[in-house]
Amino acid sequence: MIKKLSLSLAFVLFVFNLIGQTIVSTDPENKNVILEEYTGIHCGYCPDGHFIAQNIQNDNPGDVYLVNIHVGGYAVPNGGEPDFRTPFGTAIANEAGVPGYPAGSINRHIFGSGGPGGGSAIYRNEWASRTNTILSQSSYVNVAVEASIDLAASELTIHLEAFYTGDSPESTNFLNVALLQNNTLGWQTDYASYPNGNTNQYEHMHRLVHMVTGQWGETIPATTSGTFVDETYTYTIPADYNGVPVVLQDLEIVAFVTETHQELISGSGCYPSYYNLPLDNDTNVVGIEDINDQCGLDFGPRVKIQNNGNNVLNSVEFEYSVNSGTPANYTWTGSLGSYEEEIVQLPGIPYTIQSSNTVSVSVSNDDDNTNNDASSTFGETNLASTNYLTMILNTDGSGNETTWTVKDPLGTIIQSGGPYDNNTSINVDINLNDGGCHEFRLVDAGGNGSGSVVLYDTNSTVLFSSTGNYGSGDAVSFISDGILGVNSNNLTNVAVYPNPASSVLNIDNAENSTIEVFDLLGRVILTRANISMNEQLNVSELNSGTYLIRISNDNKVVTDKFIIYR
Repeated sequence: MIKKLSLSLAFVLFVFNLIGQTIVSTDPENKNVILEEYTGIHCGYCPDGHFIAQNIQNDNPGDVYLVNIHVGGYAVPNGGEPDFRTPFGTAIANEAGVPGYPAGSINRHIFGSGGPGGGSAIYRNEWASRTNTILSQSSYVNVAVEASIDLAASELTIHLEAFYTGDSPESTNFLNVALLQNNTLGWQTDYASYPNGNTNQYEHMHRLVHMVTGQWGETIPATTSGTFVDETYTYTIPADYNGVPVVLQDLEIVAFVTETHQELISGSGCYPSYYNLPLDNDTNVVGIEDINDQCGLDFGPRVKIQNNGNNVLNSVEFEYSVNSGTPANYTWTGSLGSYEEEIVQLPGIPYTIQSSNTVSVSVSNDDDNTNNDASSTFGETNLASTNYLTMILNTDGSGNETTWTVKDPLGTIIQSGGPYDNNTSINVDINLNDGGCHEFRLVDAGGNGSGSVVLYDTNSTVLFSSTGNYGSGDAVSFISDGILGVNSNNLTNVAVYPNPASSVLNIDNAENSTIEVFDLLGRVILTRANISMNEQLNVSELNSGTYLIRISNDNKVVTDKFIIYR
């Protein structure tokens, strides 16, 4: 049931302060983007769409909001699969002219003559550029939203404000409030990430479960400059939608204003705050992040904790050990509200490496001790490298959140980098002083990863690679053989051009050499032996992206990168 607590619609003009605006800006702003993605659980390319959309949001924090609408034939469940469809999806998709899946609408705007289906829905390769177009446009209305949930009553309260800094071309606009759910595990066909294309453990995010304001929103009758809209709703949250359980702490709100059913002007979103939890003080040890194989460096796990109590969590006492060795203690301090989470990096402690190792973590007693412990296992690495490495790192729209370190066998940081500028490419040479166990660690302070990254040695052994979805961070341990290897100074006359390339890559001054081209996952894409002094490689069949090229002759090696761009 939805109940409207209050409605305030006023013409503010020069007396705005009398009305009581609290959360919305009254200054002219550019539009925010609402990306509505039309998706389904049997759509094998939909996970790629989810990934692209998430990266767009990561690159534009606070300016882009995602709504995943399960609709169409690919959303129909089989057997015991979850039913993520809603009563609202079909009408929205029909209005958008969805041509196939995945597709998405950027503010429901029809660009040019429309998408492949004649409406606002476009394919995923256009989402980023169209998002940038909308973000650069001024908006005549600002939107802000906040929400809270009474855990005891399962009642959601939404407070929304809108302020018109200009006149709308339409005399009537519509106010829309979407309720979303995150972190829902369920079936997904995925052509890219799983060998058989299917998984029951896919994490569905930004999933539309309800439109609080109905199919097309509620009417805003006055749409001239100075108009202030103040709405508060309460909504009793059901136990499930279509048999899929509701997890209250996974809910999300997205609100937006449209001119008609089609044109969306701007919007905003929020995660609710919570009150009336069952316990006052409860630290939940959610788990230990996956641990890569190690090679004997001092080790400290990364642990996710959550405040499951009413009171703000300001400190947590940790005790932890590896292979039942002497425990270490650490005190975390900070501020976590109800259901907020934090990843805590525990300091490294010495241990003796085994083929299989166990790390155990516990926190001090509180109102519920059943969720105070966690453990995880990791193996011993056999990953080897030379002493000369190269890292290629591409940052996203929050490059200032990205840092990295390399530690030597004594656990000393011997090289580091970051934070960086936004949307830039970093190419760094890393020289290891000695052989033995080393660690490369990548950290994202925002917890949402960054751009793609690859770390490789002079033998073109890829030690670490990621498309950018490494969350708050990732690491790899490897054993250097103590050999410096050979860098590009040994073949200084070799030239690789043009870079970027589109169809032909020229290799000059590499007579009788062998050429190997790798993708960023270390897979051999192309080889050529006994090349002429000046060689041309046909790269027209390669997809757009970054590649590594290795040219070797008489134990001399040059490793470089080139980019295919079309």
